[in-house]
Amino acid sequence: MINMILLGPPGAGKGTQAELLVDRYHLPHISTGDIFRAAVKEGSPLGQKAKAFLDAGKLVPDDIVVGIVKERLNQPDCQEGFILDGFPRTIPQAEMLDRYLAGADRQITAVINIDVDFEVLIRRLTGRRVCRNCQAVYHIVNKPSQKSGVCDHCGGEIYQRQDDAEETVRKRLEVYRDQTAPLIAYYRERGKLKTFNGEEPIQVVFDQICLALEEQNG
Repeated sequence: MINMILLGPPGAGKGTQAELLVDRYHLPHISTGDIFRAAVKEGSPLGQKAKAFLDAGKLVPDDIVVGIVKERLNQPDCQEGFILDGFPRTIPQAEMLDRYLAGADRQITAVINIDVDFEVLIRRLTGRRVCRNCQAVYHIVNKPSQKSGVCDHCGGEIYQRQDDAEETVRKRLEVYRDQTAPLIAYYRERGKLKTFNGEEPIQVVFDQICLALEEQNG
């Protein structure tokens, strides 16, 4: 069984690797951003509590965040394994997750840490462009559109999102370094951490992750 956490800063390629891992291992990809939005939209009891904090412009407390994740992990499709992406974000969240899993006679089996130099990430993220119409994603260096500023798929306008502006990107990376990077030491101490160079080609990183997982699982 593989109960996996994907760690890495914004732009490291966690989402891309998650898609490949889902195809290989047929595990549910639990993006906490997605389940959070779903809980708020559906108006579940925890979703309503979370919405109250969000509407007030406040951070959602850890117990509510963890509660929403626990509800998702209790679903039938997670009983044979899962891929957590975007959670835990802090040491207290990791400790709460460990206690919950231990109570269910389960544990995290691998923490995949995708490491990329911050200056590389800034170039990656600030070069990203998105179509206003169909949300297709481009990059001014790695994946430019055929005609500058125009989407290849629908002809819509391509623009830079506010959260891809350099000042915003640097702030996001600072938050990651302060809040989430300490999880690297937390999971290393528990013998769970496996670190990969996210500056390698996507397929190379994926092959290395699969090899590590398969060696671990015999």
